[in-house]
Amino acid sequence: MCSALVVAAPHSGSGKTTVTAAIARYHRVQGRKVTVFKVGPDFIDPMILRQASGELVYQLDLWLVGEQGCRALLHRAAMDSDLILIEGVMGLFDGTPSSADLAKYFNIPVLGVIDAKAMAQTFAAVTFGLAKFCEDLPFSGVIANRVNTERHAELLSVSLPKAFRFYGRIPKDDTITLPERHLGLVQAQELSDIDVQLDKAASHIANTGLTELPSQVEFFAQEDDNQENIIEGALAGTRIIIIRDSAFSFIYAANIAFLTQTGAELIYCSAMADVHLPDGDILYIPGGYPELYAEQLMNNVTFLSDIRAFSASNKPIVAECGGMLYLLEQLTDMEGQQFSMLGLMPGKATMQKKLAAIGSQWVPLPSFADAAEDSADNIMRGHSFHYSCAEIELEPSSQTTHHPSERAGEYVYQHNNILASYMHWYFPSNPSLTLRIFDKARYL
Repeated sequence: MCSALVVAAPHSGSGKTTVTAAIARYHRVQGRKVTVFKVGPDFIDPMILRQASGELVYQLDLWLVGEQGCRALLHRAAMDSDLILIEGVMGLFDGTPSSADLAKYFNIPVLGVIDAKAMAQTFAAVTFGLAKFCEDLPFSGVIANRVNTERHAELLSVSLPKAFRFYGRIPKDDTITLPERHLGLVQAQELSDIDVQLDKAASHIANTGLTELPSQVEFFAQEDDNQENIIEGALAGTRIIIIRDSAFSFIYAANIAFLTQTGAELIYCSAMADVHLPDGDILYIPGGYPELYAEQLMNNVTFLSDIRAFSASNKPIVAECGGMLYLLEQLTDMEGQQFSMLGLMPGKATMQKKLAAIGSQWVPLPSFADAAEDSADNIMRGHSFHYSCAEIELEPSSQTTHHPSERAGEYVYQHNNILASYMHWYFPSNPSLTLRIFDKARYL
C-alpha cells in the first residue's frame, strides 16, 4: 500500500511537470520519500522530476514498458516510498494507451491540473469531462493552475459539483516557469537556479490541499517470469562506454538499470569535456542535443580521433537519434551553420523548425536474430522525436513501424560495426535481444 496520484491535464502546456515537481519537492522537504514516474517515452521531464524528488524517474507506459513491467516498477516503488507520483503525457485521454488507461489499470486516482487563468464556470465543465469521459476512472480532484487571486479561485471552486474536490490554486509565477526549446523543457542540468525554482514551486503547494498525502493504493507484485535470471550477470566482463553530457543525455533510467543488472561495467564520459575516450569494448551514444553543442563537439579533436580509432578497431558502436547525427559527416544547426561530425557514417543531417517525427515504434533487428527464438522475439520497442532530417547514403537494414497506426517509421542502419537509428531503444522491452546487441563476442 502506498499513497499515489496520476497528475494529468486536458492538454500539454497546462503545467503538469511544474505541479508534479512542486508536489514532489514539497513532500521531500517534509522528509518523505517520493518516487516519481513519467507516462510515455519523454526524457526531459524526468530530469526535472528527478531533481525535485532526488530519486531516479522511470517511464510507465502500458505499451512501451508493458503491463508486467509497469506492475513491477510500481510494486518496487511502493515497498519503500511514502508517495508515488505519476506525471501523465499530453492530455489525460491522449495516446494509445493513455494516462487514463494507466490510471484505470492500476486504480490510481487522477489529479487534474487545469490552466484556469482565463476561466470561470467553464472550469467545472472541464473538470466534469476529465472525471466522467472515461467510465470507472478513479478521480481525486482538480487544482487550478495560473490563478492569481483568491476571488478567482472562489469562482472556480463554487462552480464545481460537490463530487469533485478542489485542491486550491497555483498562482502564475514567472520564477517557477520552466523554459522550453524545440524538444520540450530545457534540461535540468542546464538550469543554474533549478533548485530555487523547485523550492518556490513547493512553497505554493503549502497553500493547497496537496499538503496531505493522497489515499493509499494497493500495488501487487509481478510474478517471476525468469527474465531476471536471464539478465543477471549476462554481460559480466564487458566494458560499455556511455557518452553522457548535455549534448547526449536522453537515456532511459531503465536502460541503465538493465545494463547494470547484466554485470557490465558502465564507463561514463563527456564528448565535450573529456580529452580522450575511455577504454572499453562497446560505445553507446544516446540521443540529445548535438546541434546545440556542435561547435564544442567539433573542436574536441582528440576525443573525435579516439572514437574514429575505436571504430577502426572494429569495436561496436550503438547510437540513437542525436548519437547517430554525431556519427554522420555533417550537421547543420537551426541557424544554417554547418559543422563537420565524426564521418563514420556517410550522410548529413539538417535541423528544421518543424517537427520531423514523433511516436512510439517497434522494429525487427534481423541481423541480431537468434535461430533458437521465434521472429516475434526479435522485436525492439522504443520511440522517436526529432526536428532534424537526415540524408544517409546507406541501405537500411530494417524500418520501424509506428504504434498503433502501423505507419512506416524510422530506418535502422548497420554499417560495419555501427548500429544506428533515429529510434530510441527501450532495452527492457526485449532483454534477450538487448543482450545480443551488447554481446562483444558477436563482433569479434
